[in-house]
Formats: sequence, structure tokens, C-alpha cells
Amino acid sequence: MNSTLMDIAQCFGTPCYVYFMEDIAARCAALRQAFAQRFKISYAVKANPNVGLLQRLRAHTDALDISSAGEMQRALCAGWPPQRLSFTGPGKRTQELAAAVMQEIGHIVVESVHEARTVSQIAGACGTHQDILVRLAPRRIPRGFGLNMAGKPSQFGIDEEDLDGAFAALKTLPNLRIRGFHIYSGTQCLDANALVEHFEICCDLFRQCATRHALTPHVLVFGSGFGIPYYPGQEAFDLGHLAARVNPALDALLQDDRLRNAVCVLETGRYLVGEAGIFVTRVIRIKVSRGTRIAICDGGMHHHLAACGHLGSVFHRNYRIFKVNVSADMGDTATYELVGPLCTTIDTLAHGIELPTLDEGDLIGIHCSGAYGLTVSPMHFISHPPPQEIVVENVQGQPSVEDISQFTAGIG
Repeated sequence: MNSTLMDIAQCFGTPCYVYFMEDIAARCAALRQAFAQRFKISYAVKANPNVGLLQRLRAHTDALDISSAGEMQRALCAGWPPQRLSFTGPGKRTQELAAAVMQEIGHIVVESVHEARTVSQIAGACGTHQDILVRLAPRRIPRGFGLNMAGKPSQFGIDEEDLDGAFAALKTLPNLRIRGFHIYSGTQCLDANALVEHFEICCDLFRQCATRHALTPHVLVFGSGFGIPYYPGQEAFDLGHLAARVNPALDALLQDDRLRNAVCVLETGRYLVGEAGIFVTRVIRIKVSRGTRIAICDGGMHHHLAACGHLGSVFHRNYRIFKVNVSADMGDTATYELVGPLCTTIDTLAHGIELPTLDEGDLIGIHCSGAYGLTVSPMHFISHPPPQEIVVENVQGQPSVEDISQFTAGIG
């Protein structure tokens, strides 16, 4: 991999994001094998909306979850049929909902009765009916999720304790078809026990809703919550072990008379693409300040906000970072502050990180950069040019490298 990254840096320049398509394909295949085809796979576009990636994901995933009209247009430009899209998000604007209805999108995931009324009115004005999924907000989620959206006031979904009144109201709306349920109440979890309990909570709530409200859902969306090991010392969960515990719960769920024909969908984003991405930046200056070695790079917070610890982190932990152009004999190491080029002290990629001795021109790689990287970062701050985005894949047995930077133009 290192030689590939060096070649890419030489050809395309730095900073750059490099996405390895084989890793994404392998992750998708592993999910299908572990769950023995019990799930369709839906990719959450917000994780990485590059159209070049979305085009390639058509061969590996079954559906896309979008969260804006902009993401819908990206999906359509990537060749995705609108029927294979679902539209989530707590703040969908009326014009976005209208665009989704007119595009005959597969499902709109309604997050409130008020939103459902708006969709019904739009569908009525268009002389059609719109399929919806109802997003449920469970009372609880197990400990272990990096982001927890359950059991507290939230803009996401309809609270479990309010579902009786909500379904009574939803059933009266004339231009909607309730096709199923959707739960996504936590993310970035590496604890297999917590993930298993989360799936059990989803199964129980799906069953209760179908039975209590006399519904026969066609689609059940499970927000996976699967995390990836960003930091040294973190370990990935065992997918096979997890699936062996979840599969019986899915089988039991689908034995229910109202649920036996439902399609289960696993919605996931970072788990598919996060570890397949490397951010590559070049050291442009080495200085020593009051006894501390500082390596100044051409990429920083404006390109990779999350690696700088400013995307939901309480405190900054260093990502897994490596020197790309390292020889077999690593030689001496030293401790560095690894910073970007911006005029702010918060532009720091790593604090006190030990790396092989660095010189100007050396390349630094940051793991787990395929998701929530470029498009969540303040690219326009200080007006540096955006980084390149490169995809690496095998085409008919031959390595292929393509610049897909143009597919992110205009975002930021």
C-alpha cells in the first residue's frame, strides 16, 4: 500500500484522499456472508458522498440512504434508480420533499407526524401516493455507542412513548402508504454485546409496532451503529461472532405473521468506507519550538476536521497515523506535534505522536479517513485549494487509479 500511496502523491500531489475500492467491496461481501443474506445493504451517503464512489457502490450495495436533495441529485447522477433511495433527516424542507415525491423516490423516512402531513399534501397535489417508512426513536440504547440518539429529547424520529397517537394520525393521511419502520439510534459502537442488544431492541420495537397497530411492513431498516477502530488500542468487533448472535433474533422476528414477508435492511456508512480511505499529507516544514519538534503539513483541519478532533470528540485522540515513505529499516523515531498550515492553534492532526524521524518532503498517512473526512471539513477556511480524491481499484485484474475529485466540487 505504501508504494501505491507514494506513486499517487507523486502523480496527483498532496494533500489527497485515497480510497481503496477492494476494501469496500470486501467489507460488503463480509456483511452478506456473515448475515447469510438476511440483510439488504443500504449505504448512508452522508459518510462520503463522492459521486465516483456512489457509482462504484452500485455493484456492492442494494440501496442508498440520502439526507438532502443535494445527496439525491448525487445519487441520481451516479446512476442510482430513485426507487432504490430512501430519504431521512429531521429538517427536510418542503421543496426537498416535493423533489423526492416528483422523482418517485423509493421511501421517505418520516420523522414526525407533521412531516408526514406535508408529504401527504405534496403527494396529493401531484396526484400520487408516496411510500413512507416511520422512523422510531427507542426509549433506550445500550452503553457503548459513540453517539447515542435514544431515550432523550431528539430531533430524530417519533418517540416510542408517542407512537400510539402518531400511528393513529398517520393512518388517516390519504396519500401515504406506510411501508415499514426505520431505527437509527446510535453509531460508532465497537462493543459486540451492545450491538447485539441494540438489534434485539430494534426487533422488539418493530414487532410491537406491527402487532399493536395492525401493520404489515414491507421494509425494516436497522441502523447498524457499527464502529471502526480510529485510535491506537481500539479493536474492531468480530463480525462473524456478532452475526451468529443476531441471526437467530432476525429469524425469530420474521416468523411473526405480520413480519414474515418483510425485507430487513442494514443501513451503514462509515463501516463500509471508513477504513478503506487514507488521507495523505506532506511535511512542508520541520521546526523546534521550546524543545518540541513540530512537523507542519500541507493538509490540516480544513481538509480533515475529524482527525483534528473537532467532530464530536470531547478531547483530541490521535488517529492511527504512519509515515508513508518509510524504509524496511525504520531507524530512529521521534515525538512530534503534527500540524496543518492554517493560522490557528486548533489545526493539529496529532499531539505527541511518535513517528520515524521526519524530514521536509516526507509523506504522512492517516487511517480511517474514508468517511466523514473531506465533506465535513471547513474547506474554504483560509482559501487553500481542496485536496485531491483518488480511487484505487482492480479493473479486469489490472490496477487502476482514477482522480474523482471533480465529483465533490461545490461541497464545503
